[in-house]
Amino acid sequence: MENYVHMHECHGHKISIIINRTHAILHSIAILFLIHYRLSFFFQHPLNITIPTLPWLLIFVSELLLYLAWLLAQSHGWRPVYRTVFPERLPADDKLPAIDIFICTADPNKEPSVEVMNTVISAMALDYPPEKLHVYVSDDAGSDATLRCTKEAWNFARYWVPFCRKYGLVTACPDVYFSSSEDGFKGSSEFKAERKKM
Repeated sequence: MENYVHMHECHGHKISIIINRTHAILHSIAILFLIHYRLSFFFQHPLNITIPTLPWLLIFVSELLLYLAWLLAQSHGWRPVYRTVFPERLPADDKLPAIDIFICTADPNKEPSVEVMNTVISAMALDYPPEKLHVYVSDDAGSDATLRCTKEAWNFARYWVPFCRKYGLVTACPDVYFSSSEDGFKGSSEFKAERKKM
């Protein structure tokens, strides 16, 4: 383990921690005062109560639920963490481990096959040694549509993946790439011709 090289460093930002924790504590104090105010209503003398009890109780319960949701959302801000990555420390391609990517689908009506195939093609176009990257599609429904789309996606990926690697496309998902402004039309005429062909 002495020769292990860290791929990233994790550190907290002290000013953000102080600000977030101060805000959370002040907010919690305000919530406790509000809860005390709501509860004090139920301990008043019945002759002093001018507001109907049921609406007050419903408001109190709904506020308690909102307080709980707020409390659960504070965990990420209690200690914000920032990471610095070092991609230059990655080992050579021949030392990288093989990885398997499983893409699961169950119903072609709820999960359109075209969207699933965009995910498959994006996974195939990852910047990883192709001989160490294995992509599997698991179709629980056994749909003929998914099977046909998988065959078409494989045929398209034979051209799309080399195109992505050749021009260093950041967006490897065909649907997102062709619907976004990442044209690359500033590139060479060869790129424009190949993009048009895609």
